[in-house]
Amino acid sequence: MSLTIDGGLFKFDFTDYHAVLCVPVDASAGEVRKRYLKIARRLHPDSSTVATNHEEEIANQLLSKLVNPAYEKLSVERNRAEYSLILSQIGKRLAQESGGVQLMTDVGKQLATAPNFELLYRQELAKLAENQYGDLYKTTQLIAQISELNLVFLMRSAGKVMTVPQPVTTQGKSVQSKPVAAPPPQPKPQHTKDSLVEQYQRRAQTLIESEQFTQAKVELQEALKLDPKNGRCHSLVAMVYLRQNQLKMAKIHFDNALKLDPNEKLALAWKPKVDQALGVKPGAQVKKSADHESTQPDKSGSGGLFGGLFGGKKK
Repeated sequence: MSLTIDGGLFKFDFTDYHAVLCVPVDASAGEVRKRYLKIARRLHPDSSTVATNHEEEIANQLLSKLVNPAYEKLSVERNRAEYSLILSQIGKRLAQESGGVQLMTDVGKQLATAPNFELLYRQELAKLAENQYGDLYKTTQLIAQISELNLVFLMRSAGKVMTVPQPVTTQGKSVQSKPVAAPPPQPKPQHTKDSLVEQYQRRAQTLIESEQFTQAKVELQEALKLDPKNGRCHSLVAMVYLRQNQLKMAKIHFDNALKLDPNEKLALAWKPKVDQALGVKPGAQVKKSADHESTQPDKSGSGGLFGGLFGGKKK
């Protein structure tokens, strides 16, 4: 049996662990554990009630390849927090896309326009959870449907106003309305990619200064997806590690930044300070350690290693 899922968030090459367990995207650790145990009892060979060997094989695949990885991701507080942040970013990004998202299920379309979408979202998840692992041959289809609900919920939560074409009635007959003609395309501004990357960089810089390093890293990862060879982005990643006292990792990313752009100002300003703190001679390389071991820098006052970050005072 193929475990390929092509609906909802999965269409964007994202593994929707909440859909696998059929829990809300803001589910607590307790909700995740309770749901996992219920599914595991249904699928585990010691407690499963499946009738055939083929169904037993499907149950084993679902448990080992989908359900267990989902629980491992969502049961750890730090992992769940980072994963939730990424989900939020995906919702915001999709909400900003002018083309919108094509919905495949009736319940997804209903959620897209429902006034009280939060309540409807949880009600529909509860209904789907009852049958999600009942007919194992339909489980992946249900996961895709749940993931579409998660997708719509994230977009609605990000403030996206969604519309779904409605049928119109002509002479007593119901016919599907024709798509409304789109307005003439407007010329796209030049350097669209560059402007988006700069937005990510500005947000990341603000987050670094306020010591929200995980969120800053997410912003920079999004920027690097658009422009993998952007030296400034690599320098900002280095600053994230620097502010977390991971000097060896900071040096590695400063080195990458200068390879991509020898004139990158942030890397030129901070790499010598990191080298000095590590006791590295000019031109020498630091080997990346497995545990990211670092040297504690001097953070006292504006004259220390962090003094004058981004040309201003540390907040």
